[in-house]
Amino acid sequence: MQAKKAAPKKAAKSSSLSATLTKAAKSAVKSKDKFDRKRDLAPERIAEILQGLAAAYPNAECALHHRNAWELLVATILSAQCTDVRVNMVTPELFRQFPTPKAMSEASLPAIEEIIRSTGFYRNKAKSISGAAKKITNEFGGKVPRTLAELTTVPGAARKTANVVLGVAYGLAEGIVVDTHVLRISRRLHLTQATEPKQVEQDLMKIIPKDHWIAFSHEIIHHGRQICIARKPKCADCTLETICTSSDKTWSSH
Repeated sequence: MQAKKAAPKKAAKSSSLSATLTKAAKSAVKSKDKFDRKRDLAPERIAEILQGLAAAYPNAECALHHRNAWELLVATILSAQCTDVRVNMVTPELFRQFPTPKAMSEASLPAIEEIIRSTGFYRNKAKSISGAAKKITNEFGGKVPRTLAELTTVPGAARKTANVVLGVAYGLAEGIVVDTHVLRISRRLHLTQATEPKQVEQDLMKIIPKDHWIAFSHEIIHHGRQICIARKPKCADCTLETICTSSDKTWSSH
């Protein structure tokens, strides 16, 4: 009987273009990824980053819908570990029923919880919103404070939330909003080596001109959502690619 011919071996799959680009990009920046204070924090580099962001996101603004500082404060509290889209779906009904700090302060926790349930962690958020309403009504005459020192005494208004409210609602720059996008991208761009939001903010405040603090946060957040995402950043589409030396780049032009 004639022996069967051995089946030909399957050709090994070639690496995908994406994998090739990623490997090349990482190889290209590996030697440059080490933080270099003189190079990375040079005023001209900071200016180039700010110009690139401003050009890419000329109309960047807060995505949370609001009509005043109180509504923005509540929306920002609700946005913790929740998308802005979801928050914007919930707040219209919340503010229809309880439009002012006084009205919210008189609302029961179950009533608030029922409306905000879909935002997650709704019990803790309801307590924060109710506590904020009572504090603002009883101690600040129903008006959201206009200073960081006062605003951070309000339940639910930690430094990040306070910076959002002061910057967006009042146009006051007392600090820089540091959320997950700002923290991630600031480290990728070597604007800081810190890993804690408070220290990242302090580092950024030293190198970003104060008149850019508010816009910088909005632009970075938009950049983080659209381009510089956590996994597989879209480096080929990034306006800052030529001055970024991050080790996790997926594409490099040089």
